[in-house]
Amino acid sequence: MSKNKKHPGALILSAAIAAATMGLSLQAYADQYSDAAEKWVSNEFKRSTLTKEQQLEEMAWFTNAAKDFRGMEINVVSETIATHEYESNVLAKAFTEITGIKLNHTLIQEGDVIEKLQTQMQSGRNIYDGYVNDSDLIGTHVRYGKVVAVEDIMKGEGKDLTLPTLDLDDFIGLDFTTGPDGKLYQLPSQQFANLYWFRADWFEREDLKKQFKDRYGYELGVPINWSAYEDIAEFFTVHVKEIDGKKVYGHMDYGKKDPSLGWRFTDAWFSMAGAGDKGLPNGLPVDEWGIRVEGCHPVGSNVSRGGATNGPAAVYATTKYVDWMEKYAPPEATGMTFSESGPVPAQGNIAQQVFWYTAFTASMIEDGLPVVNEDGTPKWRMAPSPRGPYWEEGMKLGYQDVGSWTFLNSTPEKRRLAAWLYAQFTVAKSVSLEKTIAGLTPIRDSDINSDYMTELAPKLGGLVEFYRSPARVQWTPTGTNVPDYPKLAQLWWQYIAQAASGEATPQEALNGLADAQDRVMERLERANVMPNCGPKLNKPRDPQYWLDQPGAPKPKLANEKVPGKTVPYKELLKTWEDARES
Repeated sequence: MSKNKKHPGALILSAAIAAATMGLSLQAYADQYSDAAEKWVSNEFKRSTLTKEQQLEEMAWFTNAAKDFRGMEINVVSETIATHEYESNVLAKAFTEITGIKLNHTLIQEGDVIEKLQTQMQSGRNIYDGYVNDSDLIGTHVRYGKVVAVEDIMKGEGKDLTLPTLDLDDFIGLDFTTGPDGKLYQLPSQQFANLYWFRADWFEREDLKKQFKDRYGYELGVPINWSAYEDIAEFFTVHVKEIDGKKVYGHMDYGKKDPSLGWRFTDAWFSMAGAGDKGLPNGLPVDEWGIRVEGCHPVGSNVSRGGATNGPAAVYATTKYVDWMEKYAPPEATGMTFSESGPVPAQGNIAQQVFWYTAFTASMIEDGLPVVNEDGTPKWRMAPSPRGPYWEEGMKLGYQDVGSWTFLNSTPEKRRLAAWLYAQFTVAKSVSLEKTIAGLTPIRDSDINSDYMTELAPKLGGLVEFYRSPARVQWTPTGTNVPDYPKLAQLWWQYIAQAASGEATPQEALNGLADAQDRVMERLERANVMPNCGPKLNKPRDPQYWLDQPGAPKPKLANEKVPGKTVPYKELLKTWEDARES
């Protein structure tokens, strides 16, 4: 017998030891992940619409679902806002510890996210395994065929990797991420609206109320239309002038030639004026960008092609933007970008802002600000946007940003599925309420209607009331009429800047914009790069033909300055509450 040959009994003993060791190792791994889940649920995810036991069950599902991906390193990207900072700093770390998948969640500027997305779509080279990009690109994703629809993941390769408690019916933004084919393409991760902001404490002052009523003949309150907004802007800037020894302004905006100036308009400024057609989430056949579709094919932006980008309502909206900033906003506003103008209302000298993102809520409720009371409640409120004279019932009334998980077919399947697990983790009920509280960009009905949000409501200036109201459906993102968001969106700031600076009249600037959009769509049509619903432009004809047709483009009104109309804020809240209960 060879001296190296082991006795059969020794072999059995070695195998038993190895098995026991492996069992201990597996048990240690299991304990490691369950301990991590217990730690995160107990210490970080304390507020949830689920019980702690349900949270731990959900975390255990993620641990189990991740077993074939353990040890992988996955890269995802999103824009830099508070909600995504929470995901990057907290949720990515929790996911890594609970699943064993190393998750890198990169934060960059919104424009850079789109650039990376475009590069991957065009080159086929995998840059990120998952993107949170605005649902504004839904028309782009549907037409180019470069994304793997979330619905296809859930029904196909990711069927066994789809969270049983995902509960799609609980999401409030799925209409915005669904294509004209009825398929769900993206999964919302955060959303915020563009609303009206005002100093409620000033609006309740008896001396100011009397002064306003004496001058304008109606009550100072939340403006229902642009005429009232304009009157209030004039009132505070021209007639009140100072409050508590400080110069005040009745309006705030921004006008620097910068990509953010494009968002100022594509984020539904024309819809607020009433430029598009009726229809939710977006006007059909003409949307708030002024793009007409027939079937699902974009056919033109210019009024001569049946579009409304340079129609009377859009010209009116652009004219008001220029006039109000010149007459009623701080002089420095014209040289500001979106990010520079955002903090200005919190400094305490702005009476109202017609175009204000609820994403700024968290920064407007910090202790010590001039717009916050000593008890932590805000002196300001948010309310529905006022509407222009072309607006009709049944139209959208403003914009809602919906940052959504998007997956490209150029990402290797295993990496895409691991990123899909993380995407679900960031919206799971175990963590979604804490994320909502951190970033104030709610995505779930259950979170919005939770007792926790009821408790927070008095400090959030109307955010909770708005999202609980039936009115919220009128605030929607860019829709499916826009065939290539990145290419078309970059045109807006260049042409709007001409009107903002006085280089061109609003009509001239919008004529240029409409023609530029149509040229891009003509190139897309000729290149035949869109297998689904690509542009098929109408031939130009006399604009009057289209202005004489029902709907958009709408002919110029004889009187665009209709009587101003306001409503008391408390009465507005009461109508919402009544609508919820009916």
